[in-house]
Amino acid sequence: MKLLTATTFATLLFAAAVDADQGLPRPDPKPSPDVLEVTPQLYKYTTELLFGEVWKHAELAPRDRSLITLSALIASGQIPQLTGHIKLGLDNGLKPSEISALITHLAFYSGWPNAMSAAGVAKQVFSERNIPADQISPPTGAPLTLDPESEVKRRAAVEAGVGGVAPELAHYTNEVLFGDLWRQSNLSARDRSLVTVAALIAQGQAAQLPFHLNRAMNNGLSQAQAAEVVTHLAFYAGWPKAMSAVPVLKDVFASRQ
Repeated sequence: MKLLTATTFATLLFAAAVDADQGLPRPDPKPSPDVLEVTPQLYKYTTELLFGEVWKHAELAPRDRSLITLSALIASGQIPQLTGHIKLGLDNGLKPSEISALITHLAFYSGWPNAMSAAGVAKQVFSERNIPADQISPPTGAPLTLDPESEVKRRAAVEAGVGGVAPELAHYTNEVLFGDLWRQSNLSARDRSLVTVAALIAQGQAAQLPFHLNRAMNNGLSQAQAAEVVTHLAFYAGWPKAMSAVPVLKDVFASRQ
């Protein structure tokens, strides 16, 4: 039996996908026959449960599922899995500029090394698909407008909780993270919230979830969609992290009644 590297598994996982340019329905992604040989039960769960059922739940569109899957993979440092999922994301309607913005956003929420590694994979996929530079980095639009009242409260909370201990961190949080990055128009506010929530769940950062889940719901995420995010991410971040997020969802949902 030949040995398979993680990269080989990742490459073969989406071997059955049909080029979207052909305009034909694409079959569900499938692992290679080698996965069937090594672990037939995983192959069955992947084809019948993950892609055959979970990815088809109506609560989240395929584009949203690609958005949170890519976020979880980058936040977890699962770089070998990115190639297939970036391709799938493009096929599911993510724009190259949105994938670029997602990677930049996650530099702040999962670290520069993860984002820099992801950028290299995205470059390869964009090159393979002959995506022009103006689709990856289009002209910058007008900054998004954040709710002034909420921003005043958020800034005050950062200054009170962080400013006295790490003033530079408070400065970068208010002026760069929220004052600049969150206002970039290459991702909608809802998309940025989805990316952030997915990354926090994937990293097991439950303490950070209440603020960002409330923010996501303020930005248009419904309760059913939030629950589906956690369900989807159980498969990509693991059951323990998804289960740890559930009490946070319960508390946030109750507080918004």
